[in-house]
Amino acid sequence: MKKILLVNTNTEKAPYPVPPLGLCMLATRLEDQYQVKIYDGVFDEGRKLVSEVLQFQPDFIGFSIRNIDDTVEERTVFYPDGILEKFIRPLQQITGVPVILGGSGFSIFPEELMNLTGADYGITGEGEEILPELLSRIILKQDLSDLPNVITAETMKIKGSRQQSFRTADDMRFPEIDRWIDFNPYMARGVYSVQTKRGCAHGCIYCTYPLIEGRKFRIRNPSDIADEIEQAHKRLGYVTFEFVDSTFNDPRGHAEAICREIIKKNISVRLRTMGMNPRHTSAELFDLMIRSGFTQIDATPDSASARMLKNLDKGFTRAEIEKMAGLIAKFNLPTMWFLLFGGPGEDTDTFQETLDFIDNFINPEDLVYMNSGLRIYPGTPLYHLAVKEGRINAGQSVFQPSAYYCSDRIAKTGLDGLIRDATLLRPNCLSAGDTAPSTAMIAAANEFRKSSNIQEPMFRTLLRIRKQWKMEGKL
Repeated sequence: MKKILLVNTNTEKAPYPVPPLGLCMLATRLEDQYQVKIYDGVFDEGRKLVSEVLQFQPDFIGFSIRNIDDTVEERTVFYPDGILEKFIRPLQQITGVPVILGGSGFSIFPEELMNLTGADYGITGEGEEILPELLSRIILKQDLSDLPNVITAETMKIKGSRQQSFRTADDMRFPEIDRWIDFNPYMARGVYSVQTKRGCAHGCIYCTYPLIEGRKFRIRNPSDIADEIEQAHKRLGYVTFEFVDSTFNDPRGHAEAICREIIKKNISVRLRTMGMNPRHTSAELFDLMIRSGFTQIDATPDSASARMLKNLDKGFTRAEIEKMAGLIAKFNLPTMWFLLFGGPGEDTDTFQETLDFIDNFINPEDLVYMNSGLRIYPGTPLYHLAVKEGRINAGQSVFQPSAYYCSDRIAKTGLDGLIRDATLLRPNCLSAGDTAPSTAMIAAANEFRKSSNIQEPMFRTLLRIRKQWKMEGKL
């Protein structure tokens, strides 16, 4: 049986480490035909990778590239250079087996990453069906020209149609993550990732989700999702489960059904989720979320200005954001808020509108991230707008993280100053360039949680430490 090693090249641990769900799904799909092993680089960061390869002797190596950069213009971290140095180059020096790239980051910049790494093949979009077929054709030395979403070193062009026919979510085999990787390092600050759907039907002008996963929601059966959580809870015990969809409560009614299934099982679990769509929030939804075990959510409205919501094509209104904030307060659900400033049409008035929302609707114990400038990614409406406005040239690569959009109605330096002033006056607000807590702060937070036996979300503990250190002049 042929062997394949799947390598997780993501080493980012802020704000918390995330397990490689996508690679675990690939491994689950491949294990009937291949001997599969995953090397998880989150904590080891490539140090034991060469020895793993020498011991396992794979016939193929697949590298997952999750992120290109951290989208923070003030302190941009560009990941591909580290991926090349720590993961890909060391293996290319000891083995000549085919190298295959994939992952969300690769799907955005396939040609650039093929050029940078010298990989043999790449797959854009979902790989569960394409990768097994690609491996089979490589082994049999068959033609690849009709295989969609595949790029090769010979042509440096996408083979077949770039528009993949996305499968329904219920066709996917969702894995036991802890069966494929050592989950112990994730237990302290990490999460167990759960995907309830793929795709995104929204049109936010900067977002790549629809390009990678498709523009329609493909939902999983709520009962299957609850079963997955129950089984992982039995295996792992005290762990936080995070729903990693683009938006959790879309389409309307799906999140409610998931919560009901979890409640029906009568299991005591901790849940959190990424983006919430203000349009589809309700008292019923929040009640079900609390009863099913939610201890934290992320709210990602990007702005609270009616004009900016329209310009960013968010699909909801200021009134709907206020409604969501009211429900968050009513149910006392700890929340991290994420706001983007500098989009098309941003000015001091729209900035102040969002600032007023922070002051009047957000709990001072909740964290607010304030990001300056929007990263421009290919294929997005923001990219085409930047071309139209002459900020970049048509067809220009924006691989290097210097391509940011900031409204010409407000200077970038002026916007940075407004954010800096806002954060100085509001202890719960942080600029995006100041979001990664130091090792010392994390240690202090862990000690506080241990000594106080406190169960609040880590971000609230870190805010406590931050406020204390500011008062003591340590920041």
